[in-house]
Amino acid sequence: MADDSPPVDDDSAVEAVVTVPAVEMTNLTKRYGDVTALDSLSLSVADGEVFGFLGPNGAGKSTAINAMLDFVRPTSGSVSVFGLDARAESVAVRERTGVLPEGYDVYPELTGREHLEHVIAVKGAGDDPDDLLARVDLEGAANRAAGGYSKGMRQRLAIAAAIVGEPDLLVLDEPSSGLDPNGGRRLREIVREENERGATVFLSSHILDEVEAVCDRIGILFDGRLVTDGSVAELRAELAADATLTVAVERVPDGLLAELEAVRGVTGIAARAGRVVVECRGGEAKFDALRRVRRSDAGFVDFTTDDPSLGEVFSEYTTGGRSTRRNAGEPVSRRRGARRRVRRVPPRLDGRAGARTSAR
Repeated sequence: MADDSPPVDDDSAVEAVVTVPAVEMTNLTKRYGDVTALDSLSLSVADGEVFGFLGPNGAGKSTAINAMLDFVRPTSGSVSVFGLDARAESVAVRERTGVLPEGYDVYPELTGREHLEHVIAVKGAGDDPDDLLARVDLEGAANRAAGGYSKGMRQRLAIAAAIVGEPDLLVLDEPSSGLDPNGGRRLREIVREENERGATVFLSSHILDEVEAVCDRIGILFDGRLVTDGSVAELRAELAADATLTVAVERVPDGLLAELEAVRGVTGIAARAGRVVVECRGGEAKFDALRRVRRSDAGFVDFTTDDPSLGEVFSEYTTGGRSTRRNAGEPVSRRRGARRRVRRVPPRLDGRAGARTSAR
């Protein structure tokens, strides 16, 4: 029987596009003797995302970053960057990555411009070092030896080095260290600019306001484990923390407080000095309470809301009862073995040195 179906136009065929995560960590574990720095860490960062990596000191953030860059070898598990194995294809990973490492060092005898010329040459990039220095407000110190730079100036130089070659992935480990408020503001602008041109940003920081200002999503690491991840709004909702609605009114009519107390999700009411203060759990409760005040004869004037801060979310997950939510019921595995000495070598601006270990 003849096939009467129309011919297939190959040019019109639509191919499915499979998006590879920018960073993928799968059951990543790193032990130093009887100390577990990372415990089955799994996370995924989407291509084009600004991801904030939070955790208290010693949580394992820098170890995870070093494993991503093949500065340390994991005990088990794997890391991939744009589908490339971070260990087997580390050179290809670094070619697509710009890094601001924690605890970097400078070459004291080289000028700021010479530092960037060196990084540009190593990466085979075509950047103009003076343009990079201008982006971090160091054009006035371009010809000074970096050994005489302040800590903040060295940090800005390292930021400029990290963005050489327009990397696909920008890894920033504590990028605000040593920066004054103006430097911090410029850093946030650079993060946004790099993301807008298409870079994925992996940002580890203790400055919670900075993370909240620039990150699409955050992950919180505690004791080597990822205890939660999501947008700030999602984590607030998951936390179910109370928000405070303060409504300025001309008067508080009889029955208004009792009506507000009956709203589902309202956990507390107070009236003082021409204001009604309502503690609410969830957005619906907040909006319902506000509607009821406006419909009453209280004489609505204005309102403000105070949502839980990222700091409160962070504290709950790293000091509260949620700190083991992702791995509940399983103690941290600590394998006895040969004690190892960990020696951290401050990486230079080209990111060639990292953590080293040697058996004792």
